[in-house]
Amino acid sequence: MIQGIPGAPGIAIGRALTLARSAPASTSAAKPETVAADDVERELRRVDEAFRGTKRKLQRLKEDTERRLGGKEADIFAAHLAILSDPELEEEIRRAVSERSLVAEAAVDAAVGLLADEFAAMDDPYMSERAADFRDIGRSLLEQLAGAEDGASPFAGLAEDGIVVAGELTPSDTAQLPPLVRGFVTEAGGATSHAAIMARSLGLPAVVGARNAVAGIRGGETIVVDGFAGRVIVDPTPEELAAYERKRAEWQAAVDADRAQAGEAAVTLDGRRIALGANIGGAAETAGALANGAEEIGLFRTEFMYMNRTESPDEEEQTRQYEAVFRAMEDRPVVLRTLDVGGDKELPYLNLPAEPNPFLGWRAIRLCLDRPDLFDTQLRAMLRAGAGGDLRILFPMVSTVSELRQAKAAVDRAAARLREEGRAVPERWETGVMIEIPSAALLADVLAAEADFFSIGTNDLTQYTLAVDRMNDRISALYDSYHPAVLRLIRHVVESAHAKGKRVGVCGEMAGDPTAVPLLVGLGVDELSMNAPAIPAVRRIVRGLRYAEAAALADEALRQDDGGQVRKLLAARA
Repeated sequence: MIQGIPGAPGIAIGRALTLARSAPASTSAAKPETVAADDVERELRRVDEAFRGTKRKLQRLKEDTERRLGGKEADIFAAHLAILSDPELEEEIRRAVSERSLVAEAAVDAAVGLLADEFAAMDDPYMSERAADFRDIGRSLLEQLAGAEDGASPFAGLAEDGIVVAGELTPSDTAQLPPLVRGFVTEAGGATSHAAIMARSLGLPAVVGARNAVAGIRGGETIVVDGFAGRVIVDPTPEELAAYERKRAEWQAAVDADRAQAGEAAVTLDGRRIALGANIGGAAETAGALANGAEEIGLFRTEFMYMNRTESPDEEEQTRQYEAVFRAMEDRPVVLRTLDVGGDKELPYLNLPAEPNPFLGWRAIRLCLDRPDLFDTQLRAMLRAGAGGDLRILFPMVSTVSELRQAKAAVDRAAARLREEGRAVPERWETGVMIEIPSAALLADVLAAEADFFSIGTNDLTQYTLAVDRMNDRISALYDSYHPAVLRLIRHVVESAHAKGKRVGVCGEMAGDPTAVPLLVGLGVDELSMNAPAIPAVRRIVRGLRYAEAAALADEALRQDDGGQVRKLLAARA
């Protein structure tokens, strides 16, 4: 038995698939570490190309991860992109080439290795585990220098199902785990490592920090991964195997029981109903949403339709995509968020200007109002697709009442033109505001007079309220959605909306967090929208709550001094 750290809950039984890969082509006896002065410019060009290629790869991983798992997990790759975009790292590598005549590979090794070692030596476990992020970036740069394809996967050779055993799985590795993988074991990492976080989102049992796992487990050997206890049983006896088969069956039965309630309404024990929706990034995800019991599409991130291409999708293509969602959802509500790009979501073909702080810049509704060619095309497609359906249009990044009025007027103009052309549009539709900026939260009473609904994006609301860049490891501990300041804004938004008879939903990561559900229900939120796999567990939690008790819990949470105290309160009442 190998004892490690619980990475993600669950039981996995299968053959070990040892990921025994060496570092990508770096410096070796066959490749000298230094070059002649005449070759320095060539090496600098290779560094530039490696950075460009790695950024492409990370952007693809970020978009794929956000589509499959959500923004919290995608933030891992956004942080990697931020590191790569920091000129200090690239300048350090370029200096090593130009001043020491190092080959590009040796320069990457030196610069990235130094940073990784600095983080690994930190006492704070969370900070020390960020060393894996730098090693991941370094590996990606070296792979680019070795000529690897942007989309290459370290698991391309796996042809059987089983359990991956590795010294370390980087975030990039974990994001590319194929469906045939049942779980994984790593020697490195802890409960807060990015691999563990992603394993929990993927529903993969995992044990991390399992020392000597690679040496102690042979490829093809039967192993058991106990993600609850952090144990790996190697070559289990028949009795051990039978016991873990029973434990796995019990765990699966609990998961299935949650899913079996998919047709049940999320109603508290004292009769308060909470609508549960799914966040999706494409029409193909509606099947999973319905299978998990989604009552609506609470957030369609339409920006994914614009990514990984050389030009914007035209009206016909967008209409087909939206129509597919409405067909699948039948008469259920569908919330389509208008184009939310800028910040960490770049579209090269839009030629957006570089900004010193893109998260506070020309993005989302600000961009759309300034680019009616983009906005009008999307609004026309939404209205055409929503004819006969329950269409709800959500505007992101609204900070003023004027922006909401302009956006609503744009919808009305698009609808009028479609009617003039003889095209069908919905008899009625709803327009909503995404509350993710403190100014919008504080103006909720005014906005509620003009909007039909609110959807609170807790990720950005937290970031902007606390003035914390959640990609910055040095201050990321300050990023806390449980901070009383954030909770007070949520309460204010709910009270302001309800005073005008309007609904309030939450579509940020908090909505799918089991710990946060009683708190959000107690704050008076009407709808929760999340990644589809989280819906069954959230439904079970809501059905076990009493609203009156949740409201009292929320009142007490609002009286706490900081997020840590709120968490302790929630843990004590769990």
